[in-house]
Amino acid sequence: MTTLHTVNKSPFEKSSMDSCLAYAKQGSSVLLYEDAIYGAIKGTAVADKVAAMGGVNFYVLGPDLKARGVSEDKVVDGIGIVDYAEFVTLAAENDKVQAWV
Repeated sequence: MTTLHTVNKSPFEKSSMDSCLAYAKQGSSVLLYEDAIYGAIKGTAVADKVAAMGGVNFYVLGPDLKARGVSEDKVVDGIGIVDYAEFVTLAAENDKVQAWV
């Protein structure tokens, strides 16, 4: 059974992302949106945690990057940048969705 984990809180302010990463299993997906997009930026301690999660697919919501003035070239290599339609597709493709707030 596959799970789409969604995180919307900054990993520098809340522990939601750490909790998510503790439960994300191989084959699952993690979508970062709203302030959680800061967890997708290269050169941070969070980026190292993401890189260490082999077998987990990571995505970031592109419109939220843009809304916060973060350019796509600052996103960790291997993290997919998706739009709202792709967010819906991810939710539909997985057996369940777990929101980490």
